[in-house]
Amino acid sequence: MPTPLYPLYKAEFGFSGVTLTLIYAVYVLGNLMALLFFGRLSDQIGRRKVSVPAIGVAIVSATVFAAASSTPWLFAGRALSGFATGLVGGTATAWIAELYAGSKRGAAARIAAAANFFGNAAGPLLSGLLAQFASSPLRLPFYVYLAVLFAVGAAILAAPETVRNPRDWRDVELRPRLGVPSNVRLPFVSPAVAGFCTFALIGFYSALIPNVLGDSLHLHAPIVAGAVVCALFGIAAITVLSTGRLGSQATMFSALALLLPSVWLLVGAEIFKSLPILLVAAVVGGVAGGLGYRGSLEVINRIAPADRRSEIVSSYLIALFAGNSLPVIGVGVLSALATPAVAHIAFAGVITALAALAFLTGLRFAPGK
Repeated sequence: MPTPLYPLYKAEFGFSGVTLTLIYAVYVLGNLMALLFFGRLSDQIGRRKVSVPAIGVAIVSATVFAAASSTPWLFAGRALSGFATGLVGGTATAWIAELYAGSKRGAAARIAAAANFFGNAAGPLLSGLLAQFASSPLRLPFYVYLAVLFAVGAAILAAPETVRNPRDWRDVELRPRLGVPSNVRLPFVSPAVAGFCTFALIGFYSALIPNVLGDSLHLHAPIVAGAVVCALFGIAAITVLSTGRLGSQATMFSALALLLPSVWLLVGAEIFKSLPILLVAAVVGGVAGGLGYRGSLEVINRIAPADRRSEIVSSYLIALFAGNSLPVIGVGVLSALATPAVAHIAFAGVITALAALAFLTGLRFAPGK
């Protein structure tokens, strides 16, 4: 939701481009805290008992954003948002997998991925519209979001619990542990790196596309940034739902191949100052994002033992959230030290190298080999 609002925040609070990337990237600190300490909590006490507090933290985060009067408020809101997402991410994904355990293979991963992308499409479109055409552009979007969160919290109470024989709170283990058993570590590498690359591309769009539109293309309207990011995520969601017959490995490899034109088209859009190229990049990036998230998550679900599913999914999500934030920091710092064009070329080069690594390790250590 904050994506189309970042230029407004910069104008209102007067922070630099580097500060913007740090505001965006502090999200990963909240993710890591939640995943490291609570990533396997729902395996122990149940899915609902973790999901409801996560919604509570998200409500606090939205309240902080709605009340923001200076830059530190944005850091706090982003960190709390990251914590809430990290807390519920592995839990909800595991919950969906268990609810659809008897369904067609891959259904759970498609539902989880599509829900994620539809949410990420709705957020920037809603905030962009409200910022463009309504009053209080930095507050009204979060008032609407609060209403949605309360409704979701109520709905969670009605969902069936899937963890049998949950532990008592007194027996819970919170010692940090990255849950990747030794027998699945090598097959884990390819989907984890593929997810990192996919969410690095998504993170670039979410954090920096408003600046690219404003600085290179001179398009400053919040609705434009919201529409471009919404298109990326909307296409990703549709891709997830329309490619169910494609196997998990083939899906992941297709995404890795499409990541290359998507990142280099972004570079071309900036160099040639072309909105049409940027829109093509968004379309290709949306397809790559949908295939990359769905395919890599399906592979993770295939290799994860049932009794450690949330733990392994949380470890996978650490790679995703790191990809969503850490490259954005690098792009922001390199943009300040050199130029945005140099930073974006470097970003495209790193994604190209990592995609090649994921492809090769996926061929070598595919599940079942």
